[in-house]
Amino acid sequence: MGGSNARGAWQLINTLVPYGLLWWLAVVALRQGSWLLLPLLALMVLFLARCFSLMHDCGHYSLLQHRGANRWMGFLLGIVAGIPQLPWSRGHEFHHRHNGNWEKYKGPSALVSCQTYASYGSGKQRFYRWLRHPLMLFPGGFFYLVIKPRVEMLAGLAGLVPYALRSLRQSPRPSWAQIVASHSTRWWHSPEEFRDLLLNNIAVVLAWVTMASLIGLGPFLTIYAPVMACGAAIFICIFFVQHNFPGSYAHSSADWNSLDGALEGTSDLELPALLNWFSADIGCHAIHHLCAAIPNYRLQECQRRNANLLTGVRRLTLADIPSCFDYILWDERAGQLTTPASQQAS
Repeated sequence: MGGSNARGAWQLINTLVPYGLLWWLAVVALRQGSWLLLPLLALMVLFLARCFSLMHDCGHYSLLQHRGANRWMGFLLGIVAGIPQLPWSRGHEFHHRHNGNWEKYKGPSALVSCQTYASYGSGKQRFYRWLRHPLMLFPGGFFYLVIKPRVEMLAGLAGLVPYALRSLRQSPRPSWAQIVASHSTRWWHSPEEFRDLLLNNIAVVLAWVTMASLIGLGPFLTIYAPVMACGAAIFICIFFVQHNFPGSYAHSSADWNSLDGALEGTSDLELPALLNWFSADIGCHAIHHLCAAIPNYRLQECQRRNANLLTGVRRLTLADIPSCFDYILWDERAGQLTTPASQQAS
């Protein structure tokens, strides 16, 4: 089941157009001091989460039929979400390739093993738990979308610029493309990622400057900051609970199995229909891990058709989400995630 240009384009239209309209209405409501500002911001948060979900599909080249179209639309959605889409998507692909192998991929919260946690002093253990508290989703989300990509760009350029100056003294002089390709850095892994990171940062900062000049810096930040923080909190939360839950498969490389990782290391999040729409059906997560090429608008159908293969997948509801944030330790011996409380009890 591949992508459909018509369905993908319609999803882009029914997401980006309302999001832009909500921005205009929020500015009007803010200037008038209207109580409507808060519900408008709440809707903007939901539409931003949907933008990120569609960007996620573009990263898997599944939203639209053609690879190039997915790439361009993913880049645009990355500007809206504030995050360089190509580096993010390639990191996400690494997660798909190693899901359930906690020796290689420790999730968005960089979880540690029970043994490592036990070696910490009491203060460091409290700090570890505090950083992974659900309330940290909001400042963490703001950092993830607004600050981190800018810091990564500056840190990368701090290494690239002196390297480029040294390279240009050589004879014959290398081209800019050769300089970027030969430069080794932790901040990007290919010239394509560098280009995406650079252009995303330029576009996002220009958008900030333009919006601030049009409506004022204060009004811009009043709308932008909470929307970005809360929107990021939503999709980080969804991603977290789809991989951190009671009994979640968490093995080391030696005994890791990719199929078990997809079926036992992911959960299906059963959401109300409206939230399924805003999250682009990412709650159908196990089938997505089995085949990332399935576009979001076909996930529910594929899940129904393959229900017999998914009987062992953990089903979660909204009520289960808070308890998932207790599972922040990797029990290497048991091959699953566990909680600090269970470690203290043992």
